[in-house]
Amino acid sequence: MTIFLLSDKIAFPPQHLAEKEGLLALGGDLSEKRLLLAYQMGIFPWYSHDEPIMWWSPDPRLVLYPRELKISRSLKKVIHKNTFTIRIDTAFTEVIHACAGIPRKTQDGTWLVEDMITAYCKLHDSGFAHSFEVWKDDHLVGGLYGVSLGKCFFGESMFSSESNASKAALVFLADFLQKRAFHFIDCQVKTDHLLRSGAREIPRKRFLKELADALQFPTLRGKWHPESFLDK
Repeated sequence: MTIFLLSDKIAFPPQHLAEKEGLLALGGDLSEKRLLLAYQMGIFPWYSHDEPIMWWSPDPRLVLYPRELKISRSLKKVIHKNTFTIRIDTAFTEVIHACAGIPRKTQDGTWLVEDMITAYCKLHDSGFAHSFEVWKDDHLVGGLYGVSLGKCFFGESMFSSESNASKAALVFLADFLQKRAFHFIDCQVKTDHLLRSGAREIPRKRFLKELADALQFPTLRGKWHPESFLDK
């Protein structure tokens, strides 16, 4: 397969032309217009310092259907004890910087380079990117962020500085999305944690079909509010 070099034109090659591991194209920019087109096509950026922008469309694709989320008994106890306070879209910048700062066992440094942080903060300001924040005693101890289009939520990254905090963020995200009839959370690539949480891999062809169906619905754009969470 050929890895495509993007021009200034806001466009991507067909997803099925990606390399075996999912790499489709290099270059371009992280403008809002290009990022939104990428998500609409099932493509996302992922690269590190001293690398060009890399665009990916893996096959298979890891997705989590909100109704299929698995919650352990111990996590349920933590949630129902009200150990954490959950907020949405009150500290997006803090969440994304925390995600960038968490060491990853499988890589050196971070894929959340400054240009990526700037780009997603702009998407947040435009009402497309959202953060789910886990607080304890007014300290941010965990959270996640992602992009919302139609009835899809594209999960980007999560962090935790206290046990169960990022897991709680995922639980509240899934609950929020299920109550609003979102179709799925795009988890992008396989991790053991997400598999244990109920995510599963599906063929890219199926993912693109489900994505197209979910994009037929209007986007819940703007600041999100936690009107209600898990039933007690």
